[in-house]
Amino acid sequence: MGKRIFVQRRGRGSLLFRSPSHKRRGEIKHPPIPLEEASGCFSGVILDLLHDPGRGAPIAKVKFEDDQERLILISEQMYVGQEIEYGEKATLALGNTLPLFCIPEGTPIFNIEGSLGDGGKFVRSSGTYATIMSQAPDKTIVKLPSGKMKSFNPKCRATIGLVAGGGRTDKPFVKAGKKFHMAKTKGWKYPKVRGVAMAAVSHPFGGGAKQRPGRSSTTSRHAPPGAKVGLIAARRSGRKKRK
Repeated sequence: MGKRIFVQRRGRGSLLFRSPSHKRRGEIKHPPIPLEEASGCFSGVILDLLHDPGRGAPIAKVKFEDDQERLILISEQMYVGQEIEYGEKATLALGNTLPLFCIPEGTPIFNIEGSLGDGGKFVRSSGTYATIMSQAPDKTIVKLPSGKMKSFNPKCRATIGLVAGGGRTDKPFVKAGKKFHMAKTKGWKYPKVRGVAMAAVSHPFGGGAKQRPGRSSTTSRHAPPGAKVGLIAARRSGRKKRK
């Protein structure tokens, strides 16, 4: 009898596969703006720049006007002691956060709210940014880092600039141990063995004289965990034919 395959073990939710969220410094969200400041400007000062385990981008501790300290995602070129602003009347400066309808077209932005008041869900990876393409009364069209165009509520907030920590992935790991510890902070399993390199009892793609699946790698979305490997619910596979 073979061992449980990777997707089966991961699906059981054991400690090995859980992300160590207890190591995080806290929630990284846009602060809620007081109602009396919603159409004005709400400011704060950066107290310190911090590293957050499991996150590639650095974060900042900010003290706001109401004497509350919060953690935020920062842009390139931000520094300790810098004053940042939130609200509709905030200036169009690096690191300030405004509603999308207040930001002109062509401006690079990040940490965009998916729905009003959620604190930021899109474009949060180090070195990434999105671009405002067009404005309409009922929606704002934004080009995401993937190249996809997505429409947002014009009142959703976003920060001007690009996420700090760009170029992080350009440096090689050099040692497998460094890759192991990086994966551990994110709850990844490392190293991961290819299915075709396993024995037949350990994986559906295992066994045989050559390392190849030996059968179609496309799988139904409704397949059981022991068979749900390869290209799951693929619309197509192989190269696209040129027209």
